[in-house]
Amino acid sequence: MARYYDVHPDNPQPRVLRQVVDLLRDDGLIAYPTDSCYAFGCQLGNRAGLDRIREIRRLDDRHQFTLVCRDFAQLGQFVKVSNSVFRLVKACIPGSYTFILPATGEVPRRLQDPRKRTVGVRVPKHTVTQALLAELGEPLLSSTLLLPGEDEPMTQGWEIKERLDHLLDAVVDAGDCGLEPTTVVDLSGPAPEVLRRGAGDTTRFE
Repeated sequence: MARYYDVHPDNPQPRVLRQVVDLLRDDGLIAYPTDSCYAFGCQLGNRAGLDRIREIRRLDDRHQFTLVCRDFAQLGQFVKVSNSVFRLVKACIPGSYTFILPATGEVPRRLQDPRKRTVGVRVPKHTVTQALLAELGEPLLSSTLLLPGEDEPMTQGWEIKERLDHLLDAVVDAGDCGLEPTTVVDLSGPAPEVLRRGAGDTTRFE
């Protein structure tokens, strides 16, 4: 059974955050809120956690996961950012965007696109997510909490707990955080390419 953590959306309880991070460091898989919708999350090196997300969402090996980072400095450890891309990304974070960029050597090969050697990264604008990342001290390996055959992600923590109780180690509930997933923009090529229109405004990329 998954543990259920009711977290204050504006002032998340430090004791609860420490418990969630302890669970993550023990190779746990969690559901947690972001500024676009709920997501699955585990530690970067948690290979079993990655496989569990793939199994729950029925994803193939081609699916790209996202590294959810606390800030631009942390993001810069995991992706290569040119001067022109720097300005674009900097203007959009924190926010509801996922950027596809060339991965650095810090990113395990299994998380990179096998052909392009890219990875998705984002910096969310959500108080609880930010507090969780600060306590963890590293990015979360993440994927939108969208179940097979469904058009919209789940938005209620209690419902996630009810439906995925036996598949997760914890649910972090900070209230409703919306339905729209992030806007995904590929910045690895010569020009920005919007791969998915979501919560983030795409005007500057078109």
